[in-house]
Amino acid sequence: MIPRYSRPEMTAIWDAANKFRIWFEIEAHACDAMAKIGVIPKEAAAAIWANGDKPYTDQRIARIDEIELETKHDVIAFTTELAEHIGEESRFVHQGMTSSDVLDTCLAVQMTQAADLLLADIDKVLASLKKRAFETKLVACIGRSHGIHAEPTTMGLKFARFYAEFERNKVRLQAAREDIATCAISGAVGTFANIDPRVEEYVAEKMGLTPEPISTQVIPRDRHAQYFAVLGVIASSLENVAVEIRHLQRTEVREAQEFFAPGQKGSSAMPHKRNPILSENLTGLARIVRSAVVPALENVALWHERDISHSSVERMIGPDSTVTLNFALNRLAGLIEKLVIYPDNMMNHMNAFGGIHDAQRVLLHLTQNGVSREDAYKIVQRNAMRVWKSFGIDQDNPDTPPVLDDVEKEAANHANRLAYFLQNDAGLAEVLSADDLNNLLGKDSIAYHTARVDDIFKRVFGES
Repeated sequence: MIPRYSRPEMTAIWDAANKFRIWFEIEAHACDAMAKIGVIPKEAAAAIWANGDKPYTDQRIARIDEIELETKHDVIAFTTELAEHIGEESRFVHQGMTSSDVLDTCLAVQMTQAADLLLADIDKVLASLKKRAFETKLVACIGRSHGIHAEPTTMGLKFARFYAEFERNKVRLQAAREDIATCAISGAVGTFANIDPRVEEYVAEKMGLTPEPISTQVIPRDRHAQYFAVLGVIASSLENVAVEIRHLQRTEVREAQEFFAPGQKGSSAMPHKRNPILSENLTGLARIVRSAVVPALENVALWHERDISHSSVERMIGPDSTVTLNFALNRLAGLIEKLVIYPDNMMNHMNAFGGIHDAQRVLLHLTQNGVSREDAYKIVQRNAMRVWKSFGIDQDNPDTPPVLDDVEKEAANHANRLAYFLQNDAGLAEVLSADDLNNLLGKDSIAYHTARVDDIFKRVFGES
């Protein structure tokens, strides 16, 4: 965690003060439960709360660290420092418990706290995507497959697609939060030999968790693996949006652009630059979050009832992944909110290559009027290749300027070159009249491609 990519609400979850506070609550609630069932005196449980329930100041944290230097054990250092405040009744703290009961239950609390923040972050992203989707619902742009012009779509559909993806991510994270929110107060190797299961049930309820059905000396790490895997998926979805914006901002495309603030500088060397720095940053942050997935998966396999090979990993990936994703989701929400859209550039690109984006419409028309699909494809492809050739792109001889015939030279005078070539294709008049061409490739062509946008929006956003 570095301040540049951290937000205080999330970093506070992983601060020592919050961690030790959770540890204390686990121990104190366990004492309450043991007092209720007669294992320890009720007066002792009350004294533990009265004398130990104090803020974990920098001074207290420094004292715990000092003790750990000697004991080489963090939980013993914690209980030793706690005993300095509680006095004689401290002998009842941690009765029948093992360190993992505290550590794993605390980690579950921290991960659920982090998930709650991330779920709120996803809601911000969803709100910004929905807003921009409806703003640009019918703003037509060329769709691209393999980076090449395909058929028209709308900018609103791009936003709607990302909205649906993040809705799925929200469901995934909710499930992961529920799965990770378990409590283990089962003692050494998880047999409850030294502690009553009712203690675990009580602590779980107080900490907002559910009892782990069966633990060894640790909570099973498949739960944690799922959690970090979901964070990785969310990060990939975040990058999915960021990469789209990066492509749309390229100078030769410029259909969208990150907001460029007054006084902002794009390059130390080139004053003209406006770079997609936020979306590039998001791509990099997504890599950091995803880097935790494999270690989390490798943590699932532990020796027998417990080892601590997982511990050092989780001390790093827990804070790093959640803090980074928290920052990235908030950055993404702001980026989408302020993203600048250029509809005129979109339309210019749509019309840049003489109507070839409507080639499939002609293909379908021919097949519906008695032409075999194979022949129809050849006819339309032949004329589409002539469109490319009229723009100086000869697929057969890419290294030399194309030699144009009279029809191909004349095509330069027509906005819809595909229609012009089809009109001059001998033998097509019976199945492709001038009226047909006007209906297929005329000014209402875009409306054909966007006719089902409302249906898609209802699927994504409901009837509202």
